[in-house]
Amino acid sequence: MPVFEEQRAYLKAHQAEAQQRLLAWFAGNARDLPWRHNRTPYRVWISEVMLQQTQVQTVRDYYVRFMERLPTIEALAQASLQDVLKLWEGLGYYSRARALHRAARELLAKYGGVLPADVKALQQLPGIGAYTAGAIGSIAFGIPAPAIDGNVRRVMARVLALEKPSRAQLDAAIRLWMPEDAAGAFNEGLMEPGALICRPQLPACSRCPWQALCRARQAGQQEAFPTPKPRKRIPHYDVPAAITLRDDQSILVARRRQEDMLGGLWEFPGGKRKAGETLEEALRREIHEEMAIEIAVGELWIKVRHAYTHFRITLYAFNCRLVAGEPRCIECDDFRWATLDELDDLPMAVTDRKVAQVVKQKLA
Repeated sequence: MPVFEEQRAYLKAHQAEAQQRLLAWFAGNARDLPWRHNRTPYRVWISEVMLQQTQVQTVRDYYVRFMERLPTIEALAQASLQDVLKLWEGLGYYSRARALHRAARELLAKYGGVLPADVKALQQLPGIGAYTAGAIGSIAFGIPAPAIDGNVRRVMARVLALEKPSRAQLDAAIRLWMPEDAAGAFNEGLMEPGALICRPQLPACSRCPWQALCRARQAGQQEAFPTPKPRKRIPHYDVPAAITLRDDQSILVARRRQEDMLGGLWEFPGGKRKAGETLEEALRREIHEEMAIEIAVGELWIKVRHAYTHFRITLYAFNCRLVAGEPRCIECDDFRWATLDELDDLPMAVTDRKVAQVVKQKLA
């Protein structure tokens, strides 16, 4: 059974109270966020995608700039992927931006530029999974569909004292408490304490609208639910990169292949150091494998540390010069010799943008 009988009985017994408490609390405590104004399905969609694995404070300015530049599905579909990636620069998880762009073009071709008011149809679009479809469906269209992210999972696990809740259990539990006439407000109301109050450690239970309903709190074991997942070892890689200059001070940059991590972004070419290599040896090998050229590796201009979700890197960017061959893309999507001004217009990951800033300082 998705929800054990004891829990089902508890949910049904407290359904009206849970709804009243959460909706009243949310009405008086909802944060003033830009995507909560002038709501349209498109604006809801963009905000929910941006908020995936990204903090609200980070998203605010990106969202405002994105909507100013691309205010409609048609505008997004007609924009170039490079323009979309440039607007997304620094927000991370760039596959979201690529999926948005593909989805907008699909919406224009199949749905007349309108998001479908159907959760299953939404899930067929690029980049929209169960959570995002539930959020869009409930907030934009009033469809009673759960939107279960990590914060919601934690809240419901504590309310029901579930150590390892399955998605099916959480889905069934939320549907029992969700009012059909206020699905969007209920989902948002449930996300809000998950983000602000029901933290993984030291939850602020005295501020929670469901404190009287929380079985974990009644047992004094809030932090025991849900059972924490074991932490995995996070690998680290050294990544040398080449700032290859010509006499006219143009710089060699390459665009990552669309299917690769950070696909579509421009970079100073390079790659991971293998065991036993020096940074300089690794860089010469990577540049030859990627672009079929030979370079002389000079001074280290900048070292950048960066953490991704599943690994960390230290990027070492060296001043280099071309000594043999003409660049061609073997393991990249495109390349160019860019001027300093052109570097500003190319979408780059955070690490490469920091390198670009140092290049401009050095060559100014």
